Amino acid sequence: MSKPPVIAGFGEVMLRLSPEGKYRFNQALPGMLHAVFGGGEANVCVSLARFGLSSRYLTALPENPIADSLVGEMRGIGVDVSRILRTKKGRLGIYFAETGSNQRGSAVVYDRAGSSIAVTPAAEYPVEAMLEGVTWLHLSGITPAVSKEACEANLKLAEYAAANGICISLDLNFRKKLWKWEPGTEPRDLARKHMTKLAALADVLIGNEEDAHDVFGISAADSSIESGKINSKGYIDVAEKLSAAFPKARRIAITLRESHSADFNGWGAMLYDVPNRKAHFAPLAADGTYRPYEIRNIVDRIGGGDSFSAGLIYALNTEKWSEACKAISYAVAASCLKHTIYGDYNDVTVSEVEALAGGNASGRVSR
Repeated sequence: MSKPPVIAGFGEVMLRLSPEGKYRFNQALPGMLHAVFGGGEANVCVSLARFGLSSRYLTALPENPIADSLVGEMRGIGVDVSRILRTKKGRLGIYFAETGSNQRGSAVVYDRAGSSIAVTPAAEYPVEAMLEGVTWLHLSGITPAVSKEACEANLKLAEYAAANGICISLDLNFRKKLWKWEPGTEPRDLARKHMTKLAALADVLIGNEEDAHDVFGISAADSSIESGKINSKGYIDVAEKLSAAFPKARRIAITLRESHSADFNGWGAMLYDVPNRKAHFAPLAADGTYRPYEIRNIVDRIGGGDSFSAGLIYALNTEKWSEACKAISYAVAASCLKHTIYGDYNDVTVSEVEALAGGNASGRVSR
């Protein structure tokens, strides 16, 4: 009998500060901001714990009461936080998020320089102990973009995981405001140099409609991200090119966001089954054709990609949902629901995701 899955995620978690509702920064300040914790890999671990899988969060955090609050929150949700490296180096990063509306986009301001994960050398992480008992490691392109030290630590964990038979998922996650830690090198060039090493180790590659282009220069024909026009079939070619470049990958998932406005998005995704050279799209209309969810009056889209990654990882590790066509359906439904939840974490249950994946999109009161 195979052992139960244990999924670990390594990355930076931050304190998120936001104005109430859709107020702008200059309307809210001076004044009160709402605080939550969030970060790509942490968001994935929280979702997986809420779905009932064993998850372990790995990071470096300062020894102070704010970081203690974060650890306590994650522990209360059910995430294993016992292998977090507590250090006297650095600080907890902060980011400020302003929610957009209609034709005004959302905005993010980072205050994360000198964070603990950014200044902790790779040699200080006890990698073997951190990954003890782990069957799946989730990484992203955000952490290596933070600093040279974080990039080296990220790669160290990936290399250990690959050498010890641990499945690796990698969210490409290009952040143009980061990748500035090597003077004289353009962010995209620096990202490509280091993400190529990581992607070569991954069993599952995940990205949005822009990431493959931003990181590896691979684009879908007849798609315009700026106008919200997505040619879903064009991403089959993107997946095939990624699989040729990174032959270890067995699954390639791409989320497809049609941004009509800050409040109204079309949302779906494709999962490419590399061994069978077959693409699966979700959601599907009654006739079997791809038809994205129409998400109107978005509450919070931050963490949407992370909720997709978590949904996909859960599905691929759960017999009921592990087939490619079912896994992509579950992942898209989970991430669709995240758009209705404030904060970075996806506070939904398996039954809610299964209901939406099964076609119940009415939003009726459950009595």
